[in-house]
Amino acid sequence: MRIESLAVELRPRSGWEAMELGAALVRRHAAAIWVPWLIVTGLVFALLNLAAWAIDQLWLALLAMWWLRPVFDRIPLYVLSRAVFGSVPTVADTLRAQLHWGWRPMLGHLTWRRFSPLRTAMLPVDLLEGAAPALMRERRRVIGAGNGGHAAMLTLMCLHFILALQISAVLIPLMFVPNELLSETARDAWATITETPPAWALIALNGVDWLAVALIEPFYIGAGFGLYLNRRTQLEAWDLEIAFRRMRRRLAAAAGTSLVALACLLPLAMSPMPATAQDAQAPASAASGGTPPDKTAETTDDVPADDEAEADDRSLDDIFGDQRVPHDAFGRSVKQAYKDPDLRPTRTVSLWKPKKKKEENKAPFDMPSLAWLGAIFGFIAEYGLWLLLAVLVGLLIATAKRWLPWLQLATRPPQAQPDPVEVRSVDEHEPLPPDIATVARRLWAQGQPRRALALLYRASVEAMAARIDAHLPPGATEAECLRASRRMPEVEDREAFQRVVRVWQYAAYGHSLPEASDFETLLDLLARRFRWTS
Repeated sequence: MRIESLAVELRPRSGWEAMELGAALVRRHAAAIWVPWLIVTGLVFALLNLAAWAIDQLWLALLAMWWLRPVFDRIPLYVLSRAVFGSVPTVADTLRAQLHWGWRPMLGHLTWRRFSPLRTAMLPVDLLEGAAPALMRERRRVIGAGNGGHAAMLTLMCLHFILALQISAVLIPLMFVPNELLSETARDAWATITETPPAWALIALNGVDWLAVALIEPFYIGAGFGLYLNRRTQLEAWDLEIAFRRMRRRLAAAAGTSLVALACLLPLAMSPMPATAQDAQAPASAASGGTPPDKTAETTDDVPADDEAEADDRSLDDIFGDQRVPHDAFGRSVKQAYKDPDLRPTRTVSLWKPKKKKEENKAPFDMPSLAWLGAIFGFIAEYGLWLLLAVLVGLLIATAKRWLPWLQLATRPPQAQPDPVEVRSVDEHEPLPPDIATVARRLWAQGQPRRALALLYRASVEAMAARIDAHLPPGATEAECLRASRRMPEVEDREAFQRVVRVWQYAAYGHSLPEASDFETLLDLLARRFRWTS
């Protein structure tokens, strides 16, 4: 793997940053990914739906497209694995590669690994590394150890995105339906999809699934590839290796310049030098047959070693003008290399930390007169929960009359379903019997309580309308009758009418009939207030 040719900046990232890196790669190479994706998946989609339509089992096409997703996922992974090294494959190269690339690991990804939530992070391991089976198991364990949680969360998020797109695509036609026709249209659409769906509806649903997956799946694989790159960077220190290789190239260039300078200065450094300037003049004096004035004819063999070293230094100073050979070029190159941001990357990390308040030296609070107050607070702190429990138990005991009947009613075995409500059409103009109370008692005694209560209700409504001198519209509801009864001058009349309406509603809608004694009391009250013959 030529990591020096990577087209992305590798550094240790968090899992979310790694997934964002993969999504950015997918956006950058969108055309190279989606064009072959749509070609391959569209062709397979058409063939599967035609075959399923031929056998009248179109749901099999949907299932097959879902099951073959790992095969389709090779397309974005192939493009990204080449593009990350600066070599973006063409559409033709990607399509040709699908005929032979990455088929061996598909056996596992289409069988026992098909339901793995870590598929997006494990697919690059199987398709890009291609090691021995025993080593591949270890590689999957190592890669998944750092990416498992993020890969599972990525799978869940992409699944929700696909579901949201599918539901939106199914419901978006209803946005163009007028409001007054919306309920009927929605009911018809639901019946078309669920009850006896035609072939075109099933094919349309399969197409919605294909479009939603085509939009989300490349991002799913790209984010998993980002997790894979980040895990490899953490384990193998790719960022440091790239930085060292760049530093080696810079040092090699600097070392070449230093070697050229050293080669130029080496002949001068290796040439023999006289010890002093006077020794340099000695051969000339000897050639002229005399000695320099005020000097003795001594040889250089008698010069001490230290003096000889000083003489060498002085002679070098005289020759080079106090300029030493620059031997620190390597040190400067190393310092420059350590300033490279690739070798020492920096980043800003924000953390929440509790504020450490400055402890003030306060004098201890010492008031013996308030010791009893501290004892009370200590007792409450130690036994507060027990006190609260005692208070709750006391409240439950005190309010037992309120909640105990309800609890008994809730634990009572379910009662049999009441008899269906007897529906009997009544003519609005049917006259009331002359003796209402007698007819109502006879109906009650004959086992027709609802008809008896219906007679009382009708008679009370007519009596109320006569008292207020008003005409109620046909089919007036109980609420309208109650509002009209407020105009009756007598309070007792209003209360009697409200009572009969309430009893009638309980019987008609709640299947709750009054007791025989309550019925007699109500009948006597109505006969007295509305002056019925009893």
